Amino acid sequence: MAYQTKTIEYAEHQVRIAQFAKALSHPARIAIIELLHSQGDCFCGNLVDELPISQSTVSQHLKELKEAGLIISMDMPPKVKYCLDKENWLLAKKYFCHLFDNN
Repeated sequence: MAYQTKTIEYAEHQVRIAQFAKALSHPARIAIIELLHSQGDCFCGNLVDELPISQSTVSQHLKELKEAGLIISMDMPPKVKYCLDKENWLLAKKYFCHLFDNN
């Protein structure tokens, strides 16, 4: 007996909520977001100075947040400056509010 694989296509907002939620699923990433929100923008080194984690770990968390679209980076050789992606933050807020208001 052959089994059929079910293909599920999710709505764009469902995929985006999942991406945002995954990116926010670690306390260090929340701390990074809070720092970026309070300071406007930061270099990676500034975040390392503020957080009790290594530079490589901060970089990995920044990568996750950037891939989810929650932060953006600006190359300023030899450094990289990070800030919140305000457009995507508004989108995330809209999606999460809608999700919580409907349940």
